[in-house]
Amino acid sequence: MELNISNIQHFSVGDGDGIRTTVFFKGCALRCPWCHNPETLSAAPTTLSYPKLGKTEVRGRRMTVEAVMEEILEDVDFYIESGGGVTLSGGEVLLQAKEAAALAREVKAAGISLFVDTAGHAPRETVEALLPHADTWLYDYKTADPAAFRQVIGGDLALVRDNLAFLLSMGANVRIRIPLIPGFNTDESAVNAIITDLLTLGVKGVDLLPFHRLGSGKYAAMGLEYAYRNTQPMIPREIAEIQKRYQVHFSTHVE
Repeated sequence: MELNISNIQHFSVGDGDGIRTTVFFKGCALRCPWCHNPETLSAAPTTLSYPKLGKTEVRGRRMTVEAVMEEILEDVDFYIESGGGVTLSGGEVLLQAKEAAALAREVKAAGISLFVDTAGHAPRETVEALLPHADTWLYDYKTADPAAFRQVIGGDLALVRDNLAFLLSMGANVRIRIPLIPGFNTDESAVNAIITDLLTLGVKGVDLLPFHRLGSGKYAAMGLEYAYRNTQPMIPREIAEIQKRYQVHFSTHVE
């Protein structure tokens, strides 16, 4: 069985607890215009060209479960020392749920912590395939506005809500991650709507991910225009004000 992989990042500290190896899956059904991993969106191999560096990268390769596990096991000592493990990310892991589940079984059989990073925009059966294996779900929740979700992101918010409700009903350990995108979901009405949605679903805690432009160079390398090229990162005071609103209702962490 083969997986369509964009990249395997060793010594990752931003995708869950401790030092982790993050396996980035290729392909995504959504098109968030602020995405900092645009090379993962297409399921086809993607070329990134950096003329000033004289470098070209191709992201996207077929790998067997065994080959991915070989790379994962290289870092097992770091997982043990740091309380880390493996995070399956993307792109969208759920688009390769059968293959991801096969990898997840091997990860868990090796006694390694497994996190699944997802936007939740996939059929229920894909969530069910990974449910027995994931220790924690890192679950994106970008907006409570179905029209904004459809028009800006290109998907069905009801699917995301339904899958989240299912995971919570099954007692899964879910960490909600909210990207703070200026002009999209950071004004008072947008924040209040997300809070109402998450309270209705029974969510207890959220992680806030302030907008950054660290992936902007990838767009240029792919010959694409970055929609947020002129958007400035939020200043600490703005982030703190939003955090206070969420803290009234949830345990809150800013990444």
